[in-house]
Amino acid sequence: MPSRRFLFADCDSTLSSIEGIDELAQLKGPGLFARIAALTTDAMEGRITIASVFARRLDLIQPTRADAETVARHYVETLEPHVAEAFAGIRALGWEIIILSGGFRNAIRPLAAGLGVERVEAVDLYFDDKGNYAGHDTAYPTTRNGGKPEVIAAVLAANPGSRAVMIGDGMSDAEAKAPGAASAFIAYTRVARREKAVARADAHTADWREVPALLERL
Repeated sequence: MPSRRFLFADCDSTLSSIEGIDELAQLKGPGLFARIAALTTDAMEGRITIASVFARRLDLIQPTRADAETVARHYVETLEPHVAEAFAGIRALGWEIIILSGGFRNAIRPLAAGLGVERVEAVDLYFDDKGNYAGHDTAYPTTRNGGKPEVIAAVLAANPGSRAVMIGDGMSDAEAKAPGAASAFIAYTRVARREKAVARADAHTADWREVPALLERL
């Protein structure tokens, strides 16, 4: 079986300038938004675990299906500069792109479709027949630290001899560089420069146009 090369791209603060969970909170008012944003920042900076805040944030927000659809539109509207151009260059080099996020598949799919990405690895939100929040996929790997390398390892195990690189802004993305998972990590810094993640990166950039060349060098 021929080897394949996969670029796993984070969504929040990497493909888009927003954090989806924070956008969901903002729809509920400034007080809840401030509370959720602080938790999100602490998790992305590695000060607290993802697992400790994942369900807690959703239970506080109680996002509806309509809320998820609103955030989906915001993702598309806040696409980072030059992503589509970079994706064309990355594909021309023979890399396949998978979006790997601790965010929500329901909200990310429209952005992915616009970028021609078929595979989105993210957390499913569940809604009842009235569109109210009915929980989330609590078993999905990216609801906890160490989840991203777990997803990548599964993809590589299904494609022996293949290689993966992760690009993202946070510590959960930096964790993706691990034995059996990503061989390199690129820190994306235009939206948020998280020094702990940058310190663990093989390369960093604030410009998506640089990513194709970085992939070829790593």
